[in-house]
Amino acid sequence: MPPRRNEKYRLPVPLPEGTILDDMEGKQWVLGKMIGSGGFGLIYLAFPTNKPDKDARHVIKVEYQENGPLFSELKFYQRAAKKDYIKNWIELKQLDYLGIPMFYGSGITEFKGRSYRFMVMERLGIDLQKISDQNGTFKKSTVLQLGIRMLDVLEYIHENEYVHGDIKAANLLLGYRDPDRVYLADYGLCYRYCPNGNHKQYQENPRKGHNGTIEFTSVDAHKGVALSRRSDLETLGYCLLRWLCGRLPWERSLRDPVAVQTAKTNLLDELPESVLKWAPSGSSCCEIAQYLVCAHNLAYDEKPNYQMLKKILNPGGTPLGPLEFSTKGESVNVDTPNNQKVVSQKAATKQVNQMQNRLIEKNIRGERSAESCSTWRKVQTEEPLTRLLNSETAQESTKRRQKYCESQILNERNRSPQKPSSIQFPNSLYKPYQDFISPYILDNSRSSSWYTYTSPTGMEVRDSTLSEETVTDVYYYGFIVLFLLILVGLTLYFL
Repeated sequence: MPPRRNEKYRLPVPLPEGTILDDMEGKQWVLGKMIGSGGFGLIYLAFPTNKPDKDARHVIKVEYQENGPLFSELKFYQRAAKKDYIKNWIELKQLDYLGIPMFYGSGITEFKGRSYRFMVMERLGIDLQKISDQNGTFKKSTVLQLGIRMLDVLEYIHENEYVHGDIKAANLLLGYRDPDRVYLADYGLCYRYCPNGNHKQYQENPRKGHNGTIEFTSVDAHKGVALSRRSDLETLGYCLLRWLCGRLPWERSLRDPVAVQTAKTNLLDELPESVLKWAPSGSSCCEIAQYLVCAHNLAYDEKPNYQMLKKILNPGGTPLGPLEFSTKGESVNVDTPNNQKVVSQKAATKQVNQMQNRLIEKNIRGERSAESCSTWRKVQTEEPLTRLLNSETAQESTKRRQKYCESQILNERNRSPQKPSSIQFPNSLYKPYQDFISPYILDNSRSSSWYTYTSPTGMEVRDSTLSEETVTDVYYYGFIVLFLLILVGLTLYFL
């Protein structure tokens, strides 16, 4: 039976170190020292009794049984994040890892007349909030890589009917034994947005407004709307902006939820310029701006294109390397894969707008591929190739149009032979991508027995060949004229 959510959560009385806990599967765990506490529970090191190890690889989260967050997190793992599920997903998506902490067991225990719920989890290392407090901003390459790793996690939990609901640096932890990996932890506020495949309906509820961590929560959450996939993506976008720029536009208004909501709404409505101009001098937020454009354009119940979003954050397809957080002596700005310099804010804005328009056009046609929302740097590298392809395409199109003109003129002449004349096709007929023939030209060409046009290379091509039918007509009319002249001559002679 789930706990009552309207009851105020309280931290439990700590359990003694060395307490043995029996989980639901009969495994026994020994409590080590307490290493932390959250808003609702305590965290201990843990050791399996059958495999004692001085270096604990597990932790146990403990709460009073009537508290809600640990119950919600436990249900998430039991329904959507079992070990086998995650392993199969990693193989399916060909990932090196998935940043969800491993779940090992759970149970209920008693202490001093109170019931405690506990959950055994994989031990993790330092969280990103502590690193941020020490170093300030992160390197741009690190920020973008964090975004890609979190998109992998969000795709998995979204496909399993849940949203996280509380993405922030404090809930992103590095691996304990593998600090190059990052994990999204703490699913106590996760929400089942699509139970049994039925998406929750959009409905604003002011009484539930402004829930979550106000600095990063989505505009929907400010309105009291049930969380959806776009809420997670929006929250992640704010985190990326915060990690790269060191601050957010509404940080001075955190005591006023309505002011924060208004500032976020303005930021989203004025994308991409609102993000691009927020970037520190000498750095670029172009990828984050385009990411937020795509996230903001999602409908409430629309499934995101996760591959496209990852492509935005990694346009060059560069393999992900170790996470680097030290910023001492280094600029936040990171060169592109081609070592190109970051363009100015005005140019970046123009390129992002172009990519946004292309995305909209492709969505209308139903094309939701990873190429539908590439970034400004890809445009720069593809322009020479595009011009070459366009030139070749134009030449092929010109040749087809020339053949079509010839066939049309000959067909018209065969159907309606007239006196020969000469016209010249205007050069505008052969402009690239003009895939139509002027009706005026076709009408005048009906009286043509030979014509001249200008080829793409600038050479004039003349066709002076008369059709057999035209030659026959000449002889026929010539014979009649000769016959009439003979008759006129004989008449004059006899007169």
